[in-house]
Amino acid sequence: MRGDEANQGPMFSYISAAQRVPANHPMRGIREMADVALKSLSREFDRLYSKVGRPSIPPEHLLRALLLQYFYGIRSERLLMEQLDYSLLFRWFVGLNIDDEVWDASTFSKNRDRLLEGDIAQQFLQAVLDQAREKGLTSDEHFSIDGTLVEAWASQKSFRPKDGDEGDGPSGRNPHVDFRGKSRKNDTHESTTDPDARLYRKGDGQESKLCYLGHVVMENRHGLVVDCEVTHADGYGERDAGRELMGRITRKPRVTLGADKGYDTADFIANMRELGVTPHVAQNTSRRKSAIDARTTRHPGYRLSQVVRKTVEHPFGWFKAAAGMWQVKVKGKARVRWAFTFGMAAFNLIRMRNLLAQAT
Repeated sequence: MRGDEANQGPMFSYISAAQRVPANHPMRGIREMADVALKSLSREFDRLYSKVGRPSIPPEHLLRALLLQYFYGIRSERLLMEQLDYSLLFRWFVGLNIDDEVWDASTFSKNRDRLLEGDIAQQFLQAVLDQAREKGLTSDEHFSIDGTLVEAWASQKSFRPKDGDEGDGPSGRNPHVDFRGKSRKNDTHESTTDPDARLYRKGDGQESKLCYLGHVVMENRHGLVVDCEVTHADGYGERDAGRELMGRITRKPRVTLGADKGYDTADFIANMRELGVTPHVAQNTSRRKSAIDARTTRHPGYRLSQVVRKTVEHPFGWFKAAAGMWQVKVKGKARVRWAFTFGMAAFNLIRMRNLLAQAT
């Protein structure tokens, strides 16, 4: 017998959003780990918010919603709020009931900016790593490091002379500009959209972009990010960030560090050895004598580090492709650092969930 189509839906529902999410859904494991990390930051949240006044968006809701933006590559917070309104999975993950009103995108962005003050992204990353260490997923002896270009939220046309001398060029909101034959340098020019961005190119024959440098230290056991940093894009950023990161991560006194040819300089190798780090850096013999000799390369561990270190590209690829952050949607070094660090924490959550599922 054919059923009749009902035009009027039921007035009430007695099933929660949590019941709609399958028990074996991947987001359940991620939600559990995220909740543990957020609970450890409760005192830090108390410090950021006033004791009086109208209640704002709970920081736990803010951070879970931002995790969804990275997991599903949602390109804007306005679109995130739109999908949060009709998706039961998103509502359950954030912590909203079916009847709860979703926030306005501008309100969400303004409340999110409060979390920049306490460097919550860095603390959240460390809270996630603490869980990985408890489960035996990390190594404190062998690491890899690398850097990548993070394209700034600024156009080439915004890169103008600092003295304001535009010459007789075209005017208007979006004029046609020909840069051929013109000298543009970071010393004399800066972006009017994002002054912290720098014009930089990764190598010969590649185009110059307004960008930042994102740096990651990865442990070699399961490829989890143990720390990260964002610097201005220049020829010294990778090595300077490498010294800073290896000096502050949790590790044993004697460790190894795999890296590519860009780190093969005498000063970087010397600094690593002063920190108790054995530099398993790829030899750069194309233009100069390598700072790495047979004392290091003759060991089997060096060859193994050179194989494993290439997996440090995985968090970069996920951040740019899956999370949609090949070009950051924020301006300023502090905000870019926050977005990059939080993205690495999101990558770790997915990686940890997959590792624990395989073990089970």
